[in-house]
Amino acid sequence: MRVLVVSQYFWPENFRINDLAQHLRERGHEMTVLTGQPNYPDGRFFSGYGWLRKWRETYQGAEILRCPLLPRGRGHWFRLALNYVSFALSASLLAPFRCRGRYDAIFVYEPSPITVALPAILLRALGRGPVLLWVLDLWPESVAAASGVRSPLVLGAVARAVRFIYRRCDLVLVQSQGFVDRVQALGAAPDKVRYFPSWAEDVFFRRVSEGDLDGLPALPAGYRVMFTGNIAVAQDFPNLLAAAELLKSHPDIHWVVIGEGRMAQWVRSEVAERGLAGQVHLLGSFPVERMPAFCAQADCLLVTLKRDPILALVIPAKIQAYLACDRPIIGMLDGEGARLIAQAGAGFVGPAGDPAALAENVLRMYRLPAEERARMGKAGYEYARREFSPEQLVSRLEEWMREASDAFRNR
Repeated sequence: MRVLVVSQYFWPENFRINDLAQHLRERGHEMTVLTGQPNYPDGRFFSGYGWLRKWRETYQGAEILRCPLLPRGRGHWFRLALNYVSFALSASLLAPFRCRGRYDAIFVYEPSPITVALPAILLRALGRGPVLLWVLDLWPESVAAASGVRSPLVLGAVARAVRFIYRRCDLVLVQSQGFVDRVQALGAAPDKVRYFPSWAEDVFFRRVSEGDLDGLPALPAGYRVMFTGNIAVAQDFPNLLAAAELLKSHPDIHWVVIGEGRMAQWVRSEVAERGLAGQVHLLGSFPVERMPAFCAQADCLLVTLKRDPILALVIPAKIQAYLACDRPIIGMLDGEGARLIAQAGAGFVGPAGDPAALAENVLRMYRLPAEERARMGKAGYEYARREFSPEQLVSRLEEWMREASDAFRNR
């Protein structure tokens, strides 16, 4: 098949769409990616990229077509909004000229923002191919949850844009069963909604060797609770730090944070102010290929989401990666993500927004015999292999792409 991926984020940024594009290319499909200039998570263009540089390149056999955008900057919501709008606008203007010919499928990757689908909707209207939208983040709900925006005028406008997009997609794929009712309420036809969860990239299933640790920073000696990924409002770092404060009397328990994000500087300041520098360690961001080596050195892996009815519907993609790493998991979150960890038998979960419960679960895991922690890690690994195999999920996606292509051709 001839497949076009539309994504605001792509390699060298670390997102699951890189892995998906590679899987599809390895299966013989002709892959083109319409994306922006890389600037996530630091908020500035990666070295060698810019407004007028590297408009076309290749990655693992896929052709990359880049569009200009305004870098997201460091945390201000207005700058982030301009980042979203600038990509949607430039990609919509350039896509009809740069993405020529007909595609069997136009696949939209939407971790946020929903506006990333607009260039694909335009191409569909021009007869270029059917649109499959992979919804990993609910709008307008996530706008309110992550940014604190409560204006009915703003949220109403976003809801109308979402309804416009859903109604023009041939298939809407959702990362969580909890999303189904929400996307249907905003215009997605029930027969066009499919459950398509995230998976752990192949690199997480591979066993880590001593050589994989070369070049990584040394981790603190002791018991390591490791958080990886985005440091933002949704991840509820205020309560994570509150839990760390509750365990100050256990100096051998270390909270290791691998990642960056809009709240990273705030977290660094709070760590210093609260006297947690000896227990909370922010090591910065690293390529996804290095993450299994970090996780292999953890005693347990941590996933958090703040208390919010919408976030309770989300399954953080890191959970699948954690499961594949063969390490026990501790969660401070509600809903679908908590259910998944419990169902896998992979660790302990406490309510979102409850630092006391998080601290208690960390102590509980800390006191467990090593063989019991190993049993949890193995259970998670086997669950990931069974439920989130990239091979079976990509095969399912191929079937849906062919289905959408046939229906689009025969409409």
